[in-house]
Amino acid sequence: MSSPYDQQIEDLLEQYRRQRAEAVETRQRVNGTTSTATAPRQAVKITVGAQGEVTAIEFPTGAYRRMAPKELADVLLTTIRQARSEALEGVAAVLAEGLPPGVTVPDLLQGRVDPGAVLPEEPAMPDSVRDYVDHGFQGDPHE
Repeated sequence: MSSPYDQQIEDLLEQYRRQRAEAVETRQRVNGTTSTATAPRQAVKITVGAQGEVTAIEFPTGAYRRMAPKELADVLLTTIRQARSEALEGVAAVLAEGLPPGVTVPDLLQGRVDPGAVLPEEPAMPDSVRDYVDHGFQGDPHE
């Protein structure tokens, strides 16, 4: 026996499926984020992934050969920091697309956002559907 709420429930389930698919796509986009930074004089080129892990180190020119070890170490660290910063900006841009208005990625990452503001305890649905979900079909709702 079908109820007058079946279509609304199906719509809610479809909305959930879409949101889940979007979350999977967002995760894939975040995981695919990379950034490459090049030091001055092209002494070193560093590529990092979304979590800031170094995935490639290249020496496009021979400039590194003329550097003292401390200078080369400093250039490597500075270039890694730059690549990580740019990767984080890329991840933040991907995540920001799905956040509610007024919620920023830095606030979310630093714990300054109330989770209830982002994900309410109960999903949004009309009161009539909520009553049906909680209590089952009780006859014609228009009586």
